[in-house]
Amino acid sequence: MTTATIPDWVNHVITAPSASAEAEARAHQTQLTKPAGSLGRLESLAVAFAGFQGCVKPTLERIVIRVFAADHGIAAQGTSAYPQEVTAQMLANFCHGGAAVSVLAGLLDADFRAVNLGCVGKVAPHKNLIDNTIASATADFSSAPAMTAERLSAALNAGFAQAQQGDLFIGGEMGIGNTTSAAALLAALFHLAPEAITGKGTGIDEATLARKTQLIGKALKLHRDQLTNPAAILQRLGGFEIAALVGAYIGSAQQGVPVLVDGFISTAAAAIAVALQPTLAPWLLYAHLSNESGHKLALNKLNAQPILALDMRLGEGSGAALAAGVVRQALALHNTMATFADAGVSHAD
Repeated sequence: MTTATIPDWVNHVITAPSASAEAEARAHQTQLTKPAGSLGRLESLAVAFAGFQGCVKPTLERIVIRVFAADHGIAAQGTSAYPQEVTAQMLANFCHGGAAVSVLAGLLDADFRAVNLGCVGKVAPHKNLIDNTIASATADFSSAPAMTAERLSAALNAGFAQAQQGDLFIGGEMGIGNTTSAAALLAALFHLAPEAITGKGTGIDEATLARKTQLIGKALKLHRDQLTNPAAILQRLGGFEIAALVGAYIGSAQQGVPVLVDGFISTAAAAIAVALQPTLAPWLLYAHLSNESGHKLALNKLNAQPILALDMRLGEGSGAALAAGVVRQALALHNTMATFADAGVSHAD
């Protein structure tokens, strides 16, 4: 097994958001016809986007959504409530507009595509499908490394290629078995017990949860001596779609495009991405607190404050697509509310 390596672009410079634009936006907020701080998180979202775009009145027009899909060898161990064929079937559903994230992408008028990185099932060509097949699935990481170094680089590059110029990037994921991979990644990265981070994913029963947790523990022991850096952790325990998210997140920030991170699996990708490239962190916003039991712990480890908490656990980028609507409303308030001077309203003393 070749030692994990990463493409050179991973280490390219990520410029920090504009502190001066943030300061101007913060000052602008104090002039709007409302008590200071009364719009809560909506105010800080507007300030953050001012920093991202380097202007006092940012806009959110072009949203790019990419759903990365791939199958996992660990699924053969029975860690999910659904058969592995569902990954390919859902890819078709994304393309034909029937999935939750497809509907939400339409409401946002987003640039939406699904990206196939490798499925056990057959996926027919479609105008909304990008085929970046690496292999039919990763290896079962409870008995072998999930992928070779070459396949890791291919997955990272596939995600990087989808980092588009726009105002916001959202990455979704689909892959039967991927909550098992995400939990293993977070356990390895943050030195957590499998029991602390592993949840029920697609709705598995207690016996399946116990098996899933045991398999993650087995994998952590098997690969223990190699889990020495984020790239090795991703190669040994990750999925093609999770690695693609890592690449897309880093690539977006390098282009000055902020990212809305979705749920548990996307947060695992974000954790790996930030560990690989710490200057990425200011460009990531976390969309929602998932119902998946380990998500709150993962967010706490990242010092991340989610925008929404709607008891969701669907994945696909669906929570991030919902949060994008909130961001749009935050920017509309910031940009179009009257100031005290405009409205002839007196300031508080």
